[in-house]
Amino acid sequence: MEQALYHPEHGYYSSGQCAIGRRGDYFTNVSVGPLFGRLLTAQFAEMWERLGETESFVIVEQGAHHGDFARDVLESAGKYRPDFFTALRYRIVEPFPILQARQSQTLQSFREKVEWREAIEPFAGVHLSNELLDAMPVDLRDTLVGLDGDDFAFVPKTAAPLAKPSGVSQPPSEERPCNQAALDWLDTVSRNLRRGYVLIIDYGFARDEFHESIQVRAQHRYLDSPFERIGHADITMHVDWISIARRAQANDLDVAGFTDQHHFLTGIISGAGRSGSPEPPAGEWEQSSLPEIGKSPKMKRELQTLLHPEMLGRSFQVLALAKNVDPGELPLTGFKFAREPSSALDL
Repeated sequence: MEQALYHPEHGYYSSGQCAIGRRGDYFTNVSVGPLFGRLLTAQFAEMWERLGETESFVIVEQGAHHGDFARDVLESAGKYRPDFFTALRYRIVEPFPILQARQSQTLQSFREKVEWREAIEPFAGVHLSNELLDAMPVDLRDTLVGLDGDDFAFVPKTAAPLAKPSGVSQPPSEERPCNQAALDWLDTVSRNLRRGYVLIIDYGFARDEFHESIQVRAQHRYLDSPFERIGHADITMHVDWISIARRAQANDLDVAGFTDQHHFLTGIISGAGRSGSPEPPAGEWEQSSLPEIGKSPKMKRELQTLLHPEMLGRSFQVLALAKNVDPGELPLTGFKFAREPSSALDL
């Protein structure tokens, strides 16, 4: 996975080969349209308020692709929350020059607000990752990638010489993977977060429902093996949310919320205006962080795709972590309809 996805010249992501959207390999929340970024802006603004409306609030995004999400957030903040926009700085962690160049082009209108780093540095604000953890390399423990002639193959670590079992295109099903890369990443984020939040959006499982599943996608279809179209296909693994949450607690991060995307976005929408209704009364939009939801057919389609349980609403989960933040009496708006996280995650 590390070489196929992140090799500097031939990697699926790092080379710019990754294509997202209708004409690409898969859909994401961001590729649905700008509504996702606008909804998240409301959650970021609330986080800023809970930190005391500090003069400097940094959004750190990792896995920003072409910068569309950053643009959507900055546009929304500038239009609907100018007070928040004034305090906002946007930092993109991007080690690959080709992607940084594309992000820079997308964000030309906000160059005074955006900065780039090759690695995570100290910050106060929120770290946002959207479909980042699922693409981190996974250790299959007792299985290696070897060769069968000129072909890649899964082989046991004890095998000598290396040989491909007949018909094997996936690792042994009884072997539970270890996403050590994701745990190490969380250690790094925790060390660099001075005060604020970590917001992780991805797809995976919690409690006893977790099961490992390597997915390989190209042109909106699933391939049978990660050894097909290497460097031209996406390779991902479902996130084990329990291991992530427990590692967060070991790093003195508080679990501030966990729910599926449907309930998360519904919570944000419900708190759009001072009235608490999904659509604030006329005249209150300027006090809202949200656009006029439902005012156009395009926006209605975007909302349905993001919320519908058979589309993206139940496919993705959202985990919020906090550090040096007063938890308050109420959860963040995005988690107002969520179960208590310690129960949902067996903590």
